[in-house]
Amino acid sequence: MKSDKDRLQATPDERAARFGQSGLVVWYTGLSGAGKTTLATFTERRLLDRGYPTFLLDGDVLRSGLCHDLGFSIADRHENVRRAGVVAGWLAEAGLFCLVALISPFRSGRAAARARVPAGRFVEVFVNASLDVCEQRDTKGLYRRARAHEISDFTGISSPYEPPDSPEVEVRSDLLTVEQCGGLVLAAVEEKLRVRPSLFGPT
Repeated sequence: MKSDKDRLQATPDERAARFGQSGLVVWYTGLSGAGKTTLATFTERRLLDRGYPTFLLDGDVLRSGLCHDLGFSIADRHENVRRAGVVAGWLAEAGLFCLVALISPFRSGRAAARARVPAGRFVEVFVNASLDVCEQRDTKGLYRRARAHEISDFTGISSPYEPPDSPEVEVRSDLLTVEQCGGLVLAAVEEKLRVRPSLFGPT
């Protein structure tokens, strides 16, 4: 016999029926400067404009709030990704499309984030740009400081980045425009949702 709490508890199926969508996590990974936040922001705008409840978790914003107590050691990087994965899982369970833009350098951390959502509800996007291009885009001078040994454990310089083995989407952000990269991501989201083909067509 169900308790009052069980009868009142909202379920993912109920939320999906109310919102007309099931929650989804789109996880953007790549080097600093690859264009993760730019691409995630583009995707968020396209989804919101079509009425899909969407929320963007950006690495810099997480570092200024939820993860402000963390440094950049390997242990702290793992914890940073773990926290982002927990929050992303909660938002997806609530029925939102959660977009996560985070270097997330280790495969194990990204795999753990994927495991927090139901199968088929996670889209890993490898935002792939050459290290040279990422350094050219670095307006904050982080790469320069890392090469001068002023910043330790900097991903791509003094700390490893493990690229995805089989991401749902790989975009060459150093060769394609934001619109072209965004189109590839939206096509993958469309495939997950099995929505009508025209949904992400030209506005």
